[in-house]
Amino acid sequence: MDKTTKPVKKVDDVTIRFAGDSGDGIQLTGKQFTRTTALSGNELTTFPDYPAEIRAPAGTTFGVSGFQIHFGSHPIYTPGDQVDVLVAMNPAALKVNLKYLKPGAIIIVNTDNFTERNLKLAGYQSNPLEDGSLKGYQVYPVAITTLTRKALEGLDLSAKEKDRSKNFFALGIVYWLYSRPLEPTIEWIKKKFAKRPELVEANIRALKAGRNFADSTELFASHYVVEPAKIEPGIYRNITGNEALALGIIAAGRKAGLPVFYGSYPITPASDILHELAIHKNFDVKTFQAEDEIAAIGSALGASFAGNLGFTATSGPGLALKTEFLNLAVMVELPLVVIDVQRAGPSTGMPTKTEQADLLFALYGRPGESPVPVIACKTPSDCFDAVYEATRVAVKFMTPVIVLSDLYLANGAEPWKVPDPEQLPPVEVEFAKPHDDFLPYKRNPETLAREWAIPGTPQLEHRIGGLEKEDGTGNVSYDPDNHQKMVELRAGKVAKVGDFVNEPEIIGPDEGKLLVVSWGSTYGSVFTAVDELRQEGKSVAYYHLRWINPLPKKLAYYIKNFDHILVPEINTGHLARVLRDHYNVPVHQFNRIKGQPLMVHELKDEMKKLIEG
Repeated sequence: MDKTTKPVKKVDDVTIRFAGDSGDGIQLTGKQFTRTTALSGNELTTFPDYPAEIRAPAGTTFGVSGFQIHFGSHPIYTPGDQVDVLVAMNPAALKVNLKYLKPGAIIIVNTDNFTERNLKLAGYQSNPLEDGSLKGYQVYPVAITTLTRKALEGLDLSAKEKDRSKNFFALGIVYWLYSRPLEPTIEWIKKKFAKRPELVEANIRALKAGRNFADSTELFASHYVVEPAKIEPGIYRNITGNEALALGIIAAGRKAGLPVFYGSYPITPASDILHELAIHKNFDVKTFQAEDEIAAIGSALGASFAGNLGFTATSGPGLALKTEFLNLAVMVELPLVVIDVQRAGPSTGMPTKTEQADLLFALYGRPGESPVPVIACKTPSDCFDAVYEATRVAVKFMTPVIVLSDLYLANGAEPWKVPDPEQLPPVEVEFAKPHDDFLPYKRNPETLAREWAIPGTPQLEHRIGGLEKEDGTGNVSYDPDNHQKMVELRAGKVAKVGDFVNEPEIIGPDEGKLLVVSWGSTYGSVFTAVDELRQEGKSVAYYHLRWINPLPKKLAYYIKNFDHILVPEINTGHLARVLRDHYNVPVHQFNRIKGQPLMVHELKDEMKKLIEG
């Protein structure tokens, strides 16, 4: 970082939101700021907020793309409730995001785009930069487009090509404002545009020009520094949830010593898992882009039948289409991992917004008595651990397993300590060995799992298919008593998963006023709210579920020991229904279905109401 004569103020954490049209390079800008911040040693969490419309009209609120990052010198669990700094590249970006700002927040606007036409497209009757409506904020008007063009004078580029560098000018301003180095982004630019030297020069010029403008202009009287966080020593990388899922799949395959087969049909927001796995063929990973969701899961189940680790991923509408083959996996009792990266529904819904509304479908959305273990990821980096653990369960118990992620985790990012492969728990695989008295549905008394018999192995010939199996032999059976027994055995097998996996630890006392129970991506917001209330001396405990089927045994004890049970969810109350059904206790709900993560301040208000009666 170059020296500056302006005063520097120290802050513990900051939330910044970049916003503009889809063509303004907002996601790229946010990712570069995230990468640089991670390399600077800060804790961070991000929230990319994409528009759902493909090429929405430029300048409209429908086409606004956002990227929010919360970073600090202490542990960070959420992308931030309220924003300290908003970079708005046009009026629509300002209008959409104004509601997220803290009082007194910094607003950096590209005044070149505050034209009469753009103001009208955004729904403004007057210019907010002039009518006093932004009173109470620190507004910094910057002619970003004009200044970018000036910085790029002399380069053999069209005006349109020059304007594409304006996001780097804006990035340079924010880098200066929060004392971030330029070098990581400069190196990235050189690699990204190596085949276009003129674009390398343009983007680096724009980045430096933005930094120099912020330092030299009278607009900014001071800037800020956020010290590195104290983190456990190790090798770290910045990772998104989808990247973590892909790496978890690869790690499971390597530890199991088996080929990985990933059958998938492209669907937002799960597609990036396929993209990531496709570049890792060197780890004995086969990827198959199927013609539809049914073929995707069918191919994965077929690979599992042949002795591979079978994986498939989708989002809500695709999970519905996979149901028939998921049912078949339950009946034939083969290991299969099905990842559901949830998004807002129903139907196509809001494919670029987050939601937790697939829980009941994952638990019960199949015909017949068809129990399946269900595990939920809690953070982007935890996606690695969740899919790895799901694979261990799938092969040990010979069952399909559903892994629930969601769009917020899939696209969000955080620093991840890369694990030592030698320290990962084993993925124990044992195939059936040829012997004269082989019975395909003879069960391990500890797990109730049948043996994994590879087709074509002498003496291991057996029947497979969707019809009910006779206990032991696997022959087709319509015997009513046998059906009763097999239904109970399949359910009992899933229940025994609870004896194999670790149960979560309660945060706080074993009894008291309020117990908050959550699952999935609400972890960060709920943990932060509970932690802040506990620091205020409030009687509150927190229990976050990893496995939702089976539920942890300790939960039955804890749930009876508190005056109130609160379940926050990004749905209408799915887990709340499950807990009422299992434990016959009253459960308070906190539900938001807005396509956004839960707000910490709203959670705290709800918890205080219950604690204070």
